[in-house]
Amino acid sequence: QVQLIESGGELVQAGGSLRLSCTASGRSFSSTTMGWFRQAPGEEREFVASIPWGGRRTVYADWVKGRFTISSDNAKNTMYLQMNSLKPGDRAIYYCAVGLRRDSRAYPSTLESYDYWGQGTQVTDSA
Repeated sequence: QVQLIESGGELVQAGGSLRLSCTASGRSFSSTTMGWFRQAPGEEREFVASIPWGGRRTVYADWVKGRFTISSDNAKNTMYLQMNSLKPGDRAIYYCAVGLRRDSRAYPSTLESYDYWGQGTQVTDSA
């Protein structure tokens, strides 16, 4: 069974940096699409970034504007989200997800493209 476990969320100050991790297990993840989403209180879950497993073609939400970087380490079955210049608006629960289908890679910013989700990791600020 596919399992995704996020970690790294914590209390940060505005302007600070944080790296989230997502460790995947339960199957081979070659040819899959991995993504980060987030959900703030009272808001809908929104796309942050995606990366094909073992690939480099990353996709980011427009609002990321170079502040976040998604990457993966295939040997560790782990995906990362490096977040810099954090803002109060970045406060949310961050989820990682994996899409197994061909259209997952074609539509990586869509929630429906993903088949498995982690439980999320909380990012809060000190404001």
